[in-house]
Amino acid sequence: MQTMFYKIKQVSLQLSALRATRPYICIINKTKKNMKTRSLFIAALVVMSAVVSAIGKEEPSKAGLAVVPVKGKEVFKVIYKGENAGKVKLNVYDATGSVVFSETLSNVDGFIRPLNFNGLQSGDYTVELIDAAGKRVEKISYFPKVSAFDKNVRVIKMEESKFIVSVANTGTEVVNVKIYDAANNLVHSESKEISGNFAQVYSIKNITPGFTFEVADSAGNSKTVKY
Repeated sequence: MQTMFYKIKQVSLQLSALRATRPYICIINKTKKNMKTRSLFIAALVVMSAVVSAIGKEEPSKAGLAVVPVKGKEVFKVIYKGENAGKVKLNVYDATGSVVFSETLSNVDGFIRPLNFNGLQSGDYTVELIDAAGKRVEKISYFPKVSAFDKNVRVIKMEESKFIVSVANTGTEVVNVKIYDAANNLVHSESKEISGNFAQVYSIKNITPGFTFEVADSAGNSKTVKY
């Protein structure tokens, strides 16, 4: 249940949650709203399928690790084959050495794991796999094709809890803005009809840092930004 508080040129969204302090989002310079609560799974790095046995033509002939891009998608396949079944740890690091994905698997001797990099910054990444035989490392470069919509949408962190979302637009368009917390829970969703350029400030309070913004238009173009 959501409780809305209206003020002149300002709307505060109070969200109920099983927390000691309730989270809320304060939207500044907001003129009208259309709230949606449909959940949508978004993550900085999404595991797209369950672990499957490394069989078929993509299976390495010998024990090892390979990372291959999926043509036309922001996806890389991690293909692993071990000498024996056992514990395996998979890590992905960005160019700064920060961990963007980590997973530990037990009693496996191989798998094919598709990883979706949508929403991550362009650049070089390191895939690290550790098993009983030691550590294997593969380097990959992620530079997705940038659409016109992607270029026109910006999400900028102003300070600790304030973000500005802007869209450069020349006509009339419907823009959808969704915000997710660190656990990928949808904490805010709205649709706005804009005419010309659009900018709005979101003040996020009492929510654990690690926000994901998804901005989309009516044609299905979207941009995801994670902080």
